[in-house]
Amino acid sequence: MTSPPRLILASRSPRRAELLRRLGLDFEVVPATIDETYIDHEMPADHAERLAREKASTIAARYPDALVVGSDTIVILDSDVLGKPRDPAEAVVMLQRLAGRTHEVYTGVAVASPAGIASGLERVTVHFRWLDREECEAYVATGEPLDKAGAYGIQGFGSALVRSIEGDYFAVMGLPVVRLLALLNRTGWRYAYGEGLKPVARVP
Repeated sequence: MTSPPRLILASRSPRRAELLRRLGLDFEVVPATIDETYIDHEMPADHAERLAREKASTIAARYPDALVVGSDTIVILDSDVLGKPRDPAEAVVMLQRLAGRTHEVYTGVAVASPAGIASGLERVTVHFRWLDREECEAYVATGEPLDKAGAYGIQGFGSALVRSIEGDYFAVMGLPVVRLLALLNRTGWRYAYGEGLKPVARVP
């Protein structure tokens, strides 16, 4: 049987790595450094998917025989992009804006392979419960939100902020698992529970 190619995660995000480990996949982490500046008139969804593709293709250029996974997550509120906060004070401001309101999370994901690159996007609606400033400051004091888009992590202490979501929970974490597996399938590799990746059976 054909052995699966090398699997590389083009991200330093510990959340994305955790999700791949949960699937039992063997992979390496090789972070991609790219220019994340918006292109003029670029829509947020297009931006997230484009950056995912660029991350994957950048690392694939170095490892052309590998499967390379790239992903990018952005948070949108009132048409504003909430990126990673520059400091604790900005994190508190972001959380106060999100408190009691609904926002959107866009996560683009891409898989680069020797056959080319495939990508997709997940859009998730997230509803925050009401928070006062003291609670926002207490959460920021944990340090958790400082490296996360929108200044919160749904999988950690930040789970206490979220009233409900509509869509893929894992996309909010930073890696939409079901869409990723579909993209891997398109490149010729299916997910085999407990056995990693196996070749997709092709009809003669």
